[in-house]
Amino acid sequence: MFNTAIIRDAKPSDLDGLIDLCQQHAQFELSEYNPAGKKQRLQQHLFAAGSTVQALVVELDQQLIGYATFIPQFSTWDAGYYLYLDCLFLNELSRGRGLGESLMESIKQRAQELDCHLIQWQTPEFNTGAIKFYHRIGATAKSKQRFFLSLED
Repeated sequence: MFNTAIIRDAKPSDLDGLIDLCQQHAQFELSEYNPAGKKQRLQQHLFAAGSTVQALVVELDQQLIGYATFIPQFSTWDAGYYLYLDCLFLNELSRGRGLGESLMESIKQRAQELDCHLIQWQTPEFNTGAIKFYHRIGATAKSKQRFFLSLED
């Protein structure tokens, strides 16, 4: 029997579990992930006074099994704010149990509280399970390429 999962705001004591989920997320997306320095930087960006970055976690039996991070951003085209969903991830054992939909409902509620009338996010083209889920919940897609310009030496 699957116990009831809790969706809640992340707290500083969640950082180690969040970093572990980020590692799993990177592996799932076939990307590199280096946890060095992440705890301090996440602490700073998620919990500093005035930070606009927010994180929700999914907890089951005192274990983190998923997370989502998001931030309000401005759209000149829409002349208003939207919520940019940076990450949404559930570990492999948690998928297919309705938790993704519950997490999206929590994100939608947060977006409304922040007076955002749109949520935007992206997913790799090969993540067909997520794409099917996003279409099922009523999301539409727009094809664009994402570019990266490193400012580090």
